[in-house]
Amino acid sequence: MSSRASLVAVLSIGALGLGAPVAAQAVDDARLVQAAPAEWLGYGRDYAETHYSPLTQINAGNVATLGVAWTWDIPKSGSRLEATPIVADGVIYATGARSFVFALDARTGEKLWHWDPAIPDEAEGGPSVCCGDVNRGVAVYGDKVFVGLLDGKLVALDRASGVVAWTVQTTPTGTDYSITMAPRVVKGNVIIGNSGAEYGVRGYVSAYDAETGDMKWRWYTVPGNPADGFENDAMRVAAATWTGEWWVVGGGGTVWDGMAYDPILDLIYIGTGNGAPWNRDQRSPGGGDNLYLSSIVALRGDTGEYVWHYQTTPGDDWDFTAVQPLMLLDLVIDGRQRAVITQAPKNGFFYVIDRITGEFISAEGFADQITWATGVDQETGRPIETPQARYGQTGRGVYLSPGPTGAHNWWPMSWNPSTGLVYLPMQNTSFYYVQAPVQYRRGQWNTGTGRGAAGVERPELIGPRAALKAWNPATNTQAWVVPATAGNGGTLSTGGNLVFWGSGDRMIALNASSGAELWSHQVGQGLATPVSYELDGRQYVTVMGGVGTGPTGPKVWTFRLP
Repeated sequence: MSSRASLVAVLSIGALGLGAPVAAQAVDDARLVQAAPAEWLGYGRDYAETHYSPLTQINAGNVATLGVAWTWDIPKSGSRLEATPIVADGVIYATGARSFVFALDARTGEKLWHWDPAIPDEAEGGPSVCCGDVNRGVAVYGDKVFVGLLDGKLVALDRASGVVAWTVQTTPTGTDYSITMAPRVVKGNVIIGNSGAEYGVRGYVSAYDAETGDMKWRWYTVPGNPADGFENDAMRVAAATWTGEWWVVGGGGTVWDGMAYDPILDLIYIGTGNGAPWNRDQRSPGGGDNLYLSSIVALRGDTGEYVWHYQTTPGDDWDFTAVQPLMLLDLVIDGRQRAVITQAPKNGFFYVIDRITGEFISAEGFADQITWATGVDQETGRPIETPQARYGQTGRGVYLSPGPTGAHNWWPMSWNPSTGLVYLPMQNTSFYYVQAPVQYRRGQWNTGTGRGAAGVERPELIGPRAALKAWNPATNTQAWVVPATAGNGGTLSTGGNLVFWGSGDRMIALNASSGAELWSHQVGQGLATPVSYELDGRQYVTVMGGVGTGPTGPKVWTFRLP
């Protein structure tokens, strides 16, 4: 580990004329709620997770002159980059592959410190991880930086030095849990979920005291063995929607990404994951909705007490998680002001839900091809499934769209209050679903779904393989679409009528109103999510991109006007 002993040492660099961060101030609840435009203190900048910066210095009229301010080579590789940087008091805090954490001077890109937990990959005895040794970032609060590790630990680091303040194991040791998500901090509690449903685990979300690391509360997303009793009434209600012995393979429902918080309602919103196994006829042979899989759930911020839920995919059979990014908006819908929560989960439908009550408002397909359902019933809020969708019940394998990678995955969408549009990175996919026997084995996928479709022709996909769609959440309709040249990264919307978006190896700036491309720069494959901040009256845009080693390896790229 390389670190600076204190912020005093960091400030001494400024005395040499090399530039330095300003003195670090405690990040308290007020700073997180107010979300100052010049900083980026939370994963989505604000608690509503809008990924919107009000800054206007870089705008549609001058973005064509945007140039590189500085770059920094991330010394740890091994997976794609997915982190959204945090910017506080002139310092950028972010993560690379395998939970590697670093702090940079936001003006110059000079490294202030880094911390490497030295987690081996799975082949070297490290944790079992579904989809890459990735990490989506850190949280800041008080004088600490918080990061979740692949091996299930939550670690607090000193913001000034990177020295470990405390560590807590959030998952049972020797199990197939892992952490890839960015923590959130609400009222002094660090909120963290975990991953691992493919391997067979029981999902939950936990809150830890930011100062001490003591656990304050935990809420399970699916019920455990009824013989052991239920943790609360929500689990008792959920158990009535399961059959068989689902708890043997855990049940799933892991919370590995999307969260949001409404400080007025004091509600934390979490998205829950797929079932374990994927195939409902294996995990719950008598059917049932299997609460609270693939759901948006509202919990009390202080206690973690259940308030309401909405299930996007009842009885999930397809790995259609609802952990994709959540966003809180205040919209006029049909002439009525509504406080809503929106989500575009894997299943291909864009949902608008009342965030106070959990009432279903609307859902419309954003994917170009959806063959598992024909729509969502306006009266019940339930999907209208196609006859071939339940492959376990029909006994016949079938190609369905979307596939398990989803029509939308981890890539953050963003909101622009001026245009009234959400900017949604999406893709069109398909997958051959067929039931397969499950013999639970630790360290291996236990999905109950076969792979491959020998002799079965894959239907031609409709629409671009990947794209950015501008979506009107008030009317639940598409405004415009821009096809991607390759895979997606996350998006950033700004007050300068811009959308920044990663596609292939380029970061692109689009006109937020029309979708017209105004600027781009090659930053390497596997882009993460850009952020914007302001220092000394100058606006910056920062993103991480690049995979592998050498010239195309992982870097932090920061841009500004001449």
